[in-house]
Order: sequence, then structure tokens, then C-alpha cells
Amino acid sequence: MSLDIKKPNITKTKKKKTGFVVKMQLNNNRGGNKRNIFIFFFFRNYYTWILWFCLSLYFFTSYFSVEDQSSPSSIRLLSNHKTSSSLPSRALIESSAIKTTSIGKKASIFISSLFQIFHFSSKIDFLGSLIKGLFTGMKIYVYDLPASYNDDWVTASDRCASHLFAAEVAIHRALLSSDVRTLDPDEADYFFVPVYVSCNFSTSNGFPSLSHARSLLSSAVDFLSDHYPFWNRSQGSDHVFVASHDFGACFHAMEDMAIEEGIPKFMKRSIILQTFGVKYKHPCQEVEHVVIPPYIPPESVQKAIEKAPVNGRRDIWAFFRGKMEVNPKNISGRFYSKGVRTAILKKFGGRRRFYLNRHRFAGYRSEIVRSVFCLCPLGWAPWSPRLVESAVLGCVPVVIADGIQLPFSETVQWPEISLTVAEKDVRNLRKVLEHVAATNLSAIQRNLHEPVFKRALLYNVPMKEGDATWHILESLWRKLDDRSYRRSRVLSQREVDM
Repeated sequence: MSLDIKKPNITKTKKKKTGFVVKMQLNNNRGGNKRNIFIFFFFRNYYTWILWFCLSLYFFTSYFSVEDQSSPSSIRLLSNHKTSSSLPSRALIESSAIKTTSIGKKASIFISSLFQIFHFSSKIDFLGSLIKGLFTGMKIYVYDLPASYNDDWVTASDRCASHLFAAEVAIHRALLSSDVRTLDPDEADYFFVPVYVSCNFSTSNGFPSLSHARSLLSSAVDFLSDHYPFWNRSQGSDHVFVASHDFGACFHAMEDMAIEEGIPKFMKRSIILQTFGVKYKHPCQEVEHVVIPPYIPPESVQKAIEKAPVNGRRDIWAFFRGKMEVNPKNISGRFYSKGVRTAILKKFGGRRRFYLNRHRFAGYRSEIVRSVFCLCPLGWAPWSPRLVESAVLGCVPVVIADGIQLPFSETVQWPEISLTVAEKDVRNLRKVLEHVAATNLSAIQRNLHEPVFKRALLYNVPMKEGDATWHILESLWRKLDDRSYRRSRVLSQREVDM
């Protein structure tokens, strides 16, 4: 189906002698482990008293914070996995950079911290509902744009709502039924702009084209400017977009071209939810952003789990299926995957313990559930859907993409559920995996089975507590002080009244 989209008619790193680097946290601090076990059992035995205390504190302080129910500006979850315990413990510290001293916000910090402590206990549902009630004070208005910006694309192709870039669709649908949604834009903290730019499957290779992305988004912003006052009053700083493709809001699949074109000027003050993220300075993330996971259909994950071996035995040691070029340099002179995938193919293609396949296979997730290690090398971009697929299907992700920023790194403790191998050390990959298999594999696999990790990486409609959309809302909650125009006006008025 060909769709004619027009502008609306409006008026700790360890160095080994072998030279490779594996970024893992192998913790053998027995004293620290005993201390954390003590903390866990203490809270478990006295949870009733703590829960009643939390409730009393919450309802008491809510009197003082009717308007100010913002998230803590900066709660950081520090995690040290203890291999001698089957139940990982967590330690919490509060950043000194909290921007407000209101009693309501301090209560939010306290209860949020307790929620994290209890995250692995049997009382998670109770505390989960408590923390969920806290950030319902945040309100998001979802623009009702003409269907040419979103629904028409889904009608044109079912792939729009199920392919790896479909987070833009899933987040939109989850927000529509979320408790944080408001139908009154005057009470909104954020404004979500639902434009599906990754659903143009008109290319000969079947991959989505981004050639129309800038014009489609520019048209949507023109529509908002003409029909609503909210974009103009903040210049878009409280508006949220999704850019779930290779290089975020740069809207190009090739990094050099993405950098050259850059982020559209009209989006540079907004908040971008993007799958692209690196730990170093990059033109395609020089905007307020949240790194999110790529979209994996939850139902496909469930089907793969049902087909897993009954005894749970994983008979594939190291697995990769995907594009691997014998000659990585393409016709334009660019090197695919910086040559990393080619190096893997040449070095390990004939090895018995490495299952490497260059051909597409629709049922490849059934291979992931049979694998111990799943290789996740960079492609054109550093991120890959394999990161999520591997983690949720219990295969240890082996991340080979220097400087990558993984999604929700403040709450998803990636060093506990994955390995990171430097690109330059990929030829030592067998030694890396053998070392892990002999030392810390069982601990990592145990962590991968924790529901909290799997839940955080998948999108659900409607949204579920702790899932990917939930974590996005939590990230937005932390930005309220700086980004909510409505709240800044309320605070300014309070200062005047004082």
C-alpha cells in the first residue's frame, strides 16, 4: 500500500595477561556479602513495621506537597552482586544534587529507596503500588494528531507495530491507557508527540526508510504551533518525541551522514526517547534524551520460551545469527560493524563451539533459548535488538560495541547480566568466554532469571509496573524540575506570594 503523507491542511575494568578486557563485576567480598544478607533478612522480618511507617509518612507528608509530587532528581542504585547468595542485594544512596528540599519530595525519595530495597522480596507488589501512586502526580498530555502522522502507517503495514523500531508505536499506545495521561493539557507536565517515522517500508530491501522523517516531524510541529499554545510557550522543552532508530534524532542509518545532518533545530530543546546512546560526546545525542530498549514483541518472547528445552539445557555455547560480511567494506567505502563481525567470522567461523550463521531465520529466537552466550556486536549503529532478546531469553549478552550506553543503566544493572568485550579484543573472544564459564557464569545466569530485569526491557500495552514504558516515565519524572513548564510557573508564583 502506498501512502501519500502530506502536510495537514490547517489554518570495574580488569586487565588479564592475555590482553583482553572483560568489564564485569566479579565480587567475592565475603564480609560485604554477610552484611547485605543481614540487611535483607532484617527488612524481611520487620517489613510490616516498615510498611506501616511508610504509609503513615506518605499520607502525612502529602498534606504538605499537594502540588509538588515530583520524583527525586537523582536516586542512584548501586549494585554489587554477591556470588554466594542466590538473592542479589541492593544498596541505595541518595545524590547530593537534589534540587528541592520540599518535605513531599523527601518522602518520595525515602519511599522510592525502600521500594528498591524490597524489589527482590515477596512484598514487591505492595511497595510497587505505593511507588506507582507517587508518580501519578506527573501528568502527560498525548496529542491527538491527524492519522496521517501515526495510525495510517500501521494501517498500511502491520510491521509498523512489531519491528525493531516499533517502540514509537508501543510507547504511544501504552500512554493512551496510562494513569499518567491527562485529557486536560493545562494540567500537563509533558506533551507527547506521537509521530511514527520508522514505518515507511518503501525501500527495495524491506528496511524502513527515514528519508521522510524530518519533513513529517516538521509538519507535525507546525500543526502543534498552529493549533495549540503549548509548543510556542516553551519552545518544545516539555515535549517528548520517540526516535527509535539507528542514530536517534539524526534520522539517518549511516553514522557519518547522521552526524552531518544532525538533529533538526526544532527538536533540540525537546526530550528524545532514543535507542541510540553512547558514553562519549556525540552530535546525535546533544539533546535531552532517555536511552530506551528497542522493541521486541512480548508474545514472541513467550513463544520462544515455550519452545525451550524442557530440561533447560543449552546446547549452543556461543551463538550469533545475522549479517557478517566476508569483506566489510561496502561500495560507498564504509566498513560495516567497523570490521568486528568480519573478524568474528574469520576467527571463529569454523570452530565447533561457535554457532555462527549469516542467513536469516524467522525462528532464530528458538536458537537463543538454547544458547549460553549470545554475541551482540555493533552493526552500523552500536545498539542491537539482540541485547534485549538475549537478556529476556536467558542467554548471556556479550556486548561488543565500544562506549555503548545501555538502556536504563541507572536501574538495570547490566554488569550483572551481561559481558562487555572491547572491539580490539574480539580475537580473544574464546578465552574471554571460557574464563567466564569457569568463574562467574552461574551467577550471571541466575541474575538473568530475575523477573525485574526481563520486565524492564519489554513494552506492554497496557503498561505494566516495572516494564520499559514504566521506566521511561520514571526517567521523565526525574526531569520534572527542569522541564515541566506548569510546575515552574507554580513554583514562581509561590515565590511571589511569599
